[in-house]
Order: sequence, then structure tokens, then C-alpha cells
Amino acid sequence: MTRALIIGGGIAGTITAIALHEAGHEPVLFEAYDRGAEGVGAFLTLAINGLDALLPLGLKDVVKGTGFDSPRMSIGLGNGTRLTEFTLGGTLPDGTVTQTVLRSDLYVALRDEAARRGIHAEYGNRLIGASQTASQVRADFSDGSHAEGDLLVGADGLRSRVRTIIDPDAPAPRYVPLLNTGGFAEGLTLQDEPGVLNMVFGKRVFFCHVVSPKDGRVWWFANPARKTEPTASELATLAGEKLRAELLHLVSRDRTPAAEIIRATREIYPAWPTFDFPTVPVWHRGRMVIIGDAAHATSPAAGQGASMAIEDAVTLGKCLRDVPDVQQALATYEGLRRERVEAVVAAGKRNGDQKVIGPVGRVVRDFFIKRVFSKPFDEDPNAFMWQHHIDWTEKIAA
Repeated sequence: MTRALIIGGGIAGTITAIALHEAGHEPVLFEAYDRGAEGVGAFLTLAINGLDALLPLGLKDVVKGTGFDSPRMSIGLGNGTRLTEFTLGGTLPDGTVTQTVLRSDLYVALRDEAARRGIHAEYGNRLIGASQTASQVRADFSDGSHAEGDLLVGADGLRSRVRTIIDPDAPAPRYVPLLNTGGFAEGLTLQDEPGVLNMVFGKRVFFCHVVSPKDGRVWWFANPARKTEPTASELATLAGEKLRAELLHLVSRDRTPAAEIIRATREIYPAWPTFDFPTVPVWHRGRMVIIGDAAHATSPAAGQGASMAIEDAVTLGKCLRDVPDVQQALATYEGLRRERVEAVVAAGKRNGDQKVIGPVGRVVRDFFIKRVFSKPFDEDPNAFMWQHHIDWTEKIAA
């Protein structure tokens, strides 16, 4: 049995803990904050490849209970033209489709399930350093405490401390020139089919909304373009009614319900910047490894961030189950994951680039988007993302 110190108690870390527990190891979660993530974060889509990976861990139904079905996506332009509608990743054999979930609800469901299975979690433990010998790792925390184990897993996100401990020369995240914001509108009656994601390449901003089939609220997000990365003070000022006014200006030329949705939103999420990692050269060293956003953050335009973290967790669990030597197991994990996740990051960057253009570029973009969607695809270019399957029962060799 391997005692695994998992740094980061969010979605990636919690699923990793469950996967390692199922593989017969002893995971311990360490979260920097002194409480959980209840009520924190916006919403996300959880693609069918991520849901499929949860099945052998007994988590698919736990996750499905937190959100709602989002089987299709509609693509339109700011002039009101609806170009096409297509399935969002297809359907698993049992009928499961892509889910739209609140990040905080997903976290709470996973945290509670991990606790139910006897997985221990420590809160208020911020990692400041780590060291290792040939047989052990040690994690040091800001409160002066430390923990020892056989393995250290960095599931500590975009600004990962574990990543820089493993490789002091690790690259910084790449700024993708888009901001993210959104919210939940109430009291509207839209004609849209509940659960369908309505995505619009507007004249000034990309906007997406979906009507919840549970309570009728309209969940939405927008991606205002920003050429240069905003400072913390700039982001702090872009909030509340100032942000609402900017969004209303950006959607004012679009013939869509965006303005109505923004006005009907009581609280708009403060804007935050978008980042990704084209590549992270070093994922593991000795008995330390990184997973999820710490290793391969992708633009939300891929719709795969949570699913990639889930796939990482399940693959790492299999490798540590089947490959006796920890260092060989970590190398095997990287070999199974790197090419795939870097392809997903590249796809997310391409998708996001369509949202970052000027007036002339918009005309060209809209022309080619209409041309692309004027006839059905012979092959879904995103199929490689949706159709990935991890067989938990299959044994892995180093």
C-alpha cells in the first residue's frame, strides 16, 4: 500500500484520492484553504469521456445528481442567424449525455463521497516545500507542520507549487486574451429548449446561455476579449455594475436575448482571465507528480478541463495499481496522458482564437463559420476528445 499525499482538495485532487483508494492505496488530501469550496466558482460542462471515466469508481451517478443533461449545442451569429445544432459529444451506452454542473456542487458531492469512503482530508494546509529520498517524500506546510508518505501528487491547479518544486524552470501559464464572466438570470421566459447550450459568436463578444430544466434559471457566460493580461487592480475594478454596463455595451448590437439575460442577473461573477499550458516539460521527478491543471491547463473553450483531470486521476490510479515501482508508474502515467492532453489544449486554443478578433476579422470569421456549417461534417473534429475510453479492468505494464 502506498501512502499518497495529495496537494489540492478540489475536483482533481478528490477524484485522484478516490481512484487511489479504489486501487488499494492510502490517499490523504491536503487543502490550502481552511474550509471547503461551497458556493465558490461558476459552472462547467462535464463531457461524456469524463463521465465514462468515473463509472468504474462508482462516481458517475454521484456526479449526475448534481447537474442536468446537456445533450446538444446550438451555434449562432450575432445577427440572429442560427447556423446549426449538433450533439455535444454523443451518448454513452447507458444513455448518459454531457452534464452541466455548478463547480461548487460537483466539489461538495465528491468531497462528501470521499469522506464516506474513509478518505482523510486536512484543511488549512498550504504547501510551501517538499523533499524526497529514494523511498519517501515529505511535504512542509505554512503552519510549520509536515507530512510524510510514499508519493506526492500535485493537484494544486494553475499556480501549482508542486510543479515548481518538481521543476524550478517550469513555464508560467500562457495568457489567452479572453476574460470569463457569467451568472444566473431569473424570471425570464425564453423559447430555448432546456439543457441546450446556445453559443453565439456576437459582433463584439462570445456569449453562451442554457436554460436549466430544473428551475428555469438561465445559466450564462461571456468571454470579453482583452489583448493584454489585466492586473489584479484592473480586475478588481471590473466588477458589479461596471462589468454589467460593459457587457451590455458588448452585446448591444446583437439580435439575441443576451442583453435581457444580463439585465435579469442579480449578481454577475467578477471577471477572471483565461490561461492555458501548451506544454509543461516535466510532470514528475522521483516520487512527485502533477495532474490536472497543474500539468496541462486548457482553455474553457475546449469544454474538457474537468474531464481531463478525471482521466488523469483514473489513469494514475491504474498505473500505481499495476506498476510496482512508483517512479516507473509515474513515467507510465505521463506516457499514457501527455500526447492526448496537449492535443486537447491545442484544440481549446483554436476554439478560443475564434473569440478574439477585430471588426474586419469578425466579418471574415462569420463568413467562414457560415460556410463550414452549411453542410454536415463528414467527421466530428472533436471526436478524439469525446470518444476516449479508459478500461479500468485492463492491466497496465510499465
